[in-house]
Amino acid sequence: MDFNIDFDERPFIVIWETTQACDLACVHCRACAQPARNSQELTTEQAKRLIDEVAALRAPLFVMTGGDPLKRPDIYELVAYAAARGIRPSLTPSATPLLTREAIVRLKEAGLARLAISLDGPTAVIHDAFRRVPGSFQWTLDAVQYAREIGLPVQINTTITRHNLAQLDDMIALLEGLDIVLWSVFFLVPTGRGASIDLLSDEQFEDVFAKLYETSRRAKFDIKSTEAQHYRRYLLQKRTEMRREGVTDQKQLPSILGMGRTEDGIGRAPKGINDGKGFVFISHMGEVFPSGFLPMSAGNVKTESLAGLYRESELFKSLRDADNLKGKCGVCEYRQICGGSRARAYAMTGDIFAEEPCCAYVPKAAEGMERKPAPPALPRVIDQWPEGALGCGRG
Repeated sequence: MDFNIDFDERPFIVIWETTQACDLACVHCRACAQPARNSQELTTEQAKRLIDEVAALRAPLFVMTGGDPLKRPDIYELVAYAAARGIRPSLTPSATPLLTREAIVRLKEAGLARLAISLDGPTAVIHDAFRRVPGSFQWTLDAVQYAREIGLPVQINTTITRHNLAQLDDMIALLEGLDIVLWSVFFLVPTGRGASIDLLSDEQFEDVFAKLYETSRRAKFDIKSTEAQHYRRYLLQKRTEMRREGVTDQKQLPSILGMGRTEDGIGRAPKGINDGKGFVFISHMGEVFPSGFLPMSAGNVKTESLAGLYRESELFKSLRDADNLKGKCGVCEYRQICGGSRARAYAMTGDIFAEEPCCAYVPKAAEGMERKPAPPALPRVIDQWPEGALGCGRG
């Protein structure tokens, strides 16, 4: 896998929302779940053309998410098509009765490289309260077991909010016994139903970062953050501290960006990914977003080139330019490797370039800096979000 990527030319991660249909009704979902598929979703042939474009871009990671991808009858055909094009597809199904052992076996036989599934609490009481469907916790654990029995690598996605923060230690203990390859920790972006859930404070972000860091030093699985780009700043600070203490053994130093490969060989990005910078999200209707949490479209793959939109649209180009960052993010020494969550900045201020609202770090250059009201955001905001939940693989 090629890790030497120019983010101006191609993304590291492409996520396609295969459908908006889902049988769950998660409390942190940005729109109401619905069982039926949208008639304007990409057709099978349009989906294959999209896969062809992803293959041409040579993006290392291709994630098929939802909604619930298993609500598409052609999902096995599309997984097989992606695998045949040299892509290593990942899938993020919902934990429902559709996610049977037979379905997982069929996905692996089609060429699925990794199964990613959400787990938002260490007990059925907590997880099922998030998912609003009794039994989801057990379906999740069963799916993990089925996948590992047939040698299919598993990734767990967890959304951290104040609702499950107190159970983080128990969650980690559970994960350490599940034989997974990656734990992707999602930090809430307040949109849709997620807007009514209390965000962590900036101090609580730091507390979670500390917990993830300590876990990463002993756990067999890799850990990555989603919409918490400042975790990279935290890791760099820890790495500097350890070197000052005389630690030089690379095995003892924390991984800053997850450089290299996970157990299943899919790997992690070699440098700081952010919304629109190494990352692109395609909705179920073909709209191209900088991430699954930032409702600003650059265009539509039904009529335009994915590569062209990623490389040439003013939206994506502006997001890749750290000189556009404002507030303390604009003067932060970590802005190239972090840059803050552009999606959270937009959700909370209306400005995609505003400083990260949930970062406790104050750069020296920002001490005493006056905070100014955020200006209007860029045009072409999508009023209706694609269906789907935070933590279902959007970024």
